[in-house]
Amino acid sequence: MSHASINTPLPGPKASELLERRRNIVPDAVSYGIPTFARAASGAKVTDVDGNTFIDFAGAIGTINVGHCHPKVKEALHDQVDKYIHTGFNVMMYEPYIALAEKLAELAPGSHNKKVLLQNSGAEAVENAVKIARKYTGRQAIVTFANAFHGRTLMTMSMTSKVKPYKFGFGPFAPEVYKAPFPYTYRRPNNMTEEEYSDFMIEQFKDFLLKEVAPETIAAVVMEPVQGEGGFIIPDKAFVKVVKDLCAEHGILFVADEIQTGFGRTGSYFASEHFDIVPDLITVSKSLGAGMPISGVIGRQEVMDAANGGELGGTYSGNPLACRAALAAIDIIEEEKLNDRATIIGQKVKDTFTALSEEIDCIGDIRGIGAMVAVEIVSDLEKKTPAKSLASQMISTAQHQGLLVLGAGVHGNVIRFLMPLVISDEELDEGLSIIENAVRSVWNSTVVTSNK
Repeated sequence: MSHASINTPLPGPKASELLERRRNIVPDAVSYGIPTFARAASGAKVTDVDGNTFIDFAGAIGTINVGHCHPKVKEALHDQVDKYIHTGFNVMMYEPYIALAEKLAELAPGSHNKKVLLQNSGAEAVENAVKIARKYTGRQAIVTFANAFHGRTLMTMSMTSKVKPYKFGFGPFAPEVYKAPFPYTYRRPNNMTEEEYSDFMIEQFKDFLLKEVAPETIAAVVMEPVQGEGGFIIPDKAFVKVVKDLCAEHGILFVADEIQTGFGRTGSYFASEHFDIVPDLITVSKSLGAGMPISGVIGRQEVMDAANGGELGGTYSGNPLACRAALAAIDIIEEEKLNDRATIIGQKVKDTFTALSEEIDCIGDIRGIGAMVAVEIVSDLEKKTPAKSLASQMISTAQHQGLLVLGAGVHGNVIRFLMPLVISDEELDEGLSIIENAVRSVWNSTVVTSNK
C-alpha cells in the first residue's frame, strides 16, 4: 500500500483557484513551500484540496511531533470549547494555565524551584526571556550566535543571524545585541581535528568577551542547543559547557532556545539534556502545542519573579485551548514513548543517507540528534561547496512525488527532517525512499549535464 498519492499536477485545479485568490490578497513576502492547500491531515499524512496525499517530513516546521489531529488532542480541544474559549488570564484566571506551568516546571532540567510564563509564539517567548533577563540582572547586552534564528519581531530579528530573507531592509535593529562565533564542525579548517576545532572555538568565544562586549554588561547569552534554521548545526558539548560556565562566572543568564528542539524532537524533552547543562531560562513553543499557538518561558524562580505586577503577560497568552492541547501533547509523548521513537527515526534517516553517500558525491554531511536530522548538499566534497540549487531541486522533486520536506541553512543547501514522531515504519520507509530517489535523480541528471 502506498501512503503518498499524487493524482493531479501541482497545483491541481482547486489549488490553482486558491493560489489566484492568494495572489490577490496575501503579500508575496509570505512564502510557501509547495503550491497547494491542505484539506485534511492525520498522523504523518496531509491531503490537499485536490485529493493528493503527502507524507509529512516537515511537521509544520517542527510543530507536530505528536502528529496531525491526534485523537487525544482533539478530545481535549472539544472538551475545552464546550466549557469556555478564553477569559484572559489577566482578567479571570483558569486552571489549564496552572496545570501546564506545573508540568513544564516538572519536565525542565534542574532540581531548582522554577516558574513559568506562557505566551503565544516562539518569538514572543524569546522577547520575554530578554525582558526577564534584563530586569533580573539590571544589564542590557544580549549575546546570540552566528547562524542563529530566534524570530521575526524587531528584537528577535536583531538576534537572528541570517540577513536574507529575515533582516534585509528591515533595520535599524534593536541595540545591544552581539553575535558570538558558533562552532560548525563540518566547515572547520581542513588542517584541524574536531578536538582542535572545539578548543579553537572555545578560545574564540573567550576572545569575543574581551573584544566585542564586556561580560559585566551582558544580561543573557541565548543559544539554540541545536541550531534550527541555521541548518541543524550541533555544537560540541565542551563548547556549550564552557559558555555555560562563563555565564555562571560572570553573573550572565544562560537562555536555551528550545523552540524547535523541544518535546521529543531530539530524543528527550529538552535538547539541553544532551549537553549536561541546566539553563537559567528556557524558551519553548512549536511542538508544545500540537498545532495550537502557545509558547513559554521556564526559569529559575528568583529570576522569573524579578519583574513587577503587570510587566509580563498578554491578551491571548496561555489561551486555555492551547494549554489543553499542550497538556494532551505531553501525555502523548509520555504514553507513546515518543522520545525513544525519535532516536529510532533519526538513526534510520542517518543510515539511509549514509548508504546513499557511498553511491553519489553530493552528500557532504549527515548530522543530527534524535529525529532532528539534516543532510548538507555540496557540489564538491573536497571543497565543501554549498549547492543551494541542487538542494532546492531535490526538495521540489520530492514534494511533487508526495513528500513534504524543508530546506534550511545559511547557504540554503541543507535538507532537514522534522517528521511527526508518530509516523509509522511504513510511512517512514516510503518517505525516505521518495527523498532518496529525488536526491539520486537530481544528482545524476546534474552529472550527465555537466559531462555533455
